Amino acid sequence: MKRALSAAALASFALVAGFTPALAEYPEKPVSFIVPWPPGDLEDVLTRMIADDFQAKYGVPAAVVNKPGGGGGPFPGAVEVATAPADGYTIGSFIIAVPVIGPQIGIPELNPDPFEPLGVFLTYPFVIAAAGDAPYSTVEELAAYAQDNDVALGHFGAPLAPTQVTFALAEAKGFAFASDAAFDALDCNTLASGDVDVINTTLQLILPCLGDVKVLASIGSERIPLTPDAPTVAELEPSLAIELWNGLFVRTGTPEDVKAKIIAVAKESVMSERAQTLAKETGAAVYWEDAEAAKARIARDIETLAAIEKMLE
Repeated sequence: MKRALSAAALASFALVAGFTPALAEYPEKPVSFIVPWPPGDLEDVLTRMIADDFQAKYGVPAAVVNKPGGGGGPFPGAVEVATAPADGYTIGSFIIAVPVIGPQIGIPELNPDPFEPLGVFLTYPFVIAAAGDAPYSTVEELAAYAQDNDVALGHFGAPLAPTQVTFALAEAKGFAFASDAAFDALDCNTLASGDVDVINTTLQLILPCLGDVKVLASIGSERIPLTPDAPTVAELEPSLAIELWNGLFVRTGTPEDVKAKIIAVAKESVMSERAQTLAKETGAAVYWEDAEAAKARIARDIETLAAIEKMLE
């Protein structure tokens, strides 16, 4: 009677015969896109478009998972991607702060930088705004008012780029905020509640009440089409020229063919008619910048934010 070959014997036979086990082709299981903010802002909306298109193309579940930081900015969500396998099944949708600031703030999982960019797809229409009844309508008027009155600033996190830019602009204009606080969301309700006097936030979050707030300035290289009368911070203080962006990132070491599949879908998604319509409606810039250009951008931003940090010492 023939005896069944053991698993070890079968494996040995396969190697001798020149056979190798078949590797599953990516993707074969659900894919998560980690957005380290609550739902509703531009990075969330666009990443959902990418996830939907990924699912349609490859036939596996793909979903956005929102991981708000509870005042810790995007870093708790970034840690989740940093501790996942480098296999393309956990993808980060990250703002500038994750690769530029993350390695410097004492979180072991983020230092050294564990990520590599797939590409940048969004430049935020980011603004410094106040309530409609605020006794100031420009940064200069805010500076004059703050000389004799306490002004509270709401932001997404003290170490983040827009917050640092806002602090540096205040210093350049000769004033300081009396207090500041971090929020996961900065929207119409934040100003209406009176919790803070000034917020730095994305225009998307205050679009529903745009006619009832005062946009004092925008952070970016060009004025936002929806708020053409508001100067850029760079116009007010050229040393503070920086753009606030979002891109897709994976763990370093993710296979090239896996990255290529994610990139192919993401690029097509953000250049689609529906994504470009969203850009026009919100004042955002939506595009695809490849990995090498993204790396160069990150290097420039590290230098710019280091200079801003010195201004604030």
